[in-house]
Amino acid sequence: MLKIKKLRASAQVPANATPGSAGYDLRADLEGPVEILPGQTVTIPTGLAMEIQPGYGGFIFARSGLGIKSGIVPANCVGVIDSDYRGEVLVGLYNHSQKPFVVQPGDRVAQLVLMPVYTPEIQVCQELEESHRGTGGFGSTGLG
Repeated sequence: MLKIKKLRASAQVPANATPGSAGYDLRADLEGPVEILPGQTVTIPTGLAMEIQPGYGGFIFARSGLGIKSGIVPANCVGVIDSDYRGEVLVGLYNHSQKPFVVQPGDRVAQLVLMPVYTPEIQVCQELEESHRGTGGFGSTGLG
């Protein structure tokens, strides 16, 4: 169960666009249009707070249409909503394009995906087990 609290009457409850959608569309809860200039980041309110079950996190991903067609994506690539956060869900949007983009009240601006989160106990040690890759970093497994 995902509990949603509308912080303003104008806020819209997240919904799946289709029965097979992995994410819930988050909508802009704005009093008027907001322009995002090229290279600019703007924080868009959703008017929502939520209660995510312990052991899960809410992850805010780009809407593929906005990202691919308009260059509008979450500023931090993927937003994280911790299960103990109860404040308003805000979406930072960044404009990668060369043209201004206008977000209208009620526009779908991102998608929320709920996923299990594993937070094991941390053990500091002197040695790690060997692996086939070892310390090979970026590109160490080849280009193709």
